[in-house]
Amino acid sequence: MKINEEANRILTERFGKDSIIALATVNGNVPCVRNVNAYYEDGAFYIITYALSNKMREIEQNPAAAIAGDWFTAHGKGINLGYFGKEENRWIADKLKLAFAEWIDNGHNNFEDENTIILCIKLTDGLLFSHGTRYKLTF
Repeated sequence: MKINEEANRILTERFGKDSIIALATVNGNVPCVRNVNAYYEDGAFYIITYALSNKMREIEQNPAAAIAGDWFTAHGKGINLGYFGKEENRWIADKLKLAFAEWIDNGHNNFEDENTIILCIKLTDGLLFSHGTRYKLTF
């Protein structure tokens, strides 16, 4: 990761927990935006979602994505990491279980369904503002 230590510290402090961010995808030439629960770590946001959702259909067609959160905007690439319960995802699934502990088992998610997946938004560039400082980021 190319961003400086201070910027990564701020991002981790703000978003390294259950965070609501706006996630934008593209459907043809039309931008589509929705709020999602996300968790930030090392230049990426992780989201639990459903493989057959509109956002995943859009990312499958065009992986370009953008996010916006607390004084932060960024571009990135959507990557379907696959089924939440698969062994290769255990490292991030365990972190998501902790970050989303307040609501993860409220019945909204079906972890027996292989369409319950982890979406990774791997960031490419962004702008972060903190206490009067503007950070132009390249990941």
